[in-house]
Amino acid sequence: MLQKMTRTNEKGFTLIELMIVIAIIGILAAIAIPNFISYRNKAFCAAVESDGNATVAAIANYFAMPSHIVTPAFADLKGLTLSGANTATVTGANPNANITVTVTDGSGRCPTDYTTPATSVINAKSYWTGSVYTKITP
Repeated sequence: MLQKMTRTNEKGFTLIELMIVIAIIGILAAIAIPNFISYRNKAFCAAVESDGNATVAAIANYFAMPSHIVTPAFADLKGLTLSGANTATVTGANPNANITVTVTDGSGRCPTDYTTPATSVINAKSYWTGSVYTKITP
């Protein structure tokens, strides 16, 4: 009768084992969450870069028409849509010299060390031989 009351065949985890597993999960989360946030911020920055490259390509397309001889405003670049809340401006008095494309990160999450200006040079046949400077502003 005494043997029926004692359970020698119990299966399960002890409290120590469960605490160790929870501690390991906590350590992994402490490492993974900051990295995930960093990757997400870099993705916002990549979207801004992509918008800058799309704007530069739209400017090259704009100058492919011989009648376009002045620096376009952003509204003149037909069919160009930016991602999210990003905004862009196109400036430059002389399109044969330099045109500056400034893309602003609308999310405000792009890290400041990624906002240094990038330079792109586009030659759209013989109609436009200027340089386009793209920069990201936080």
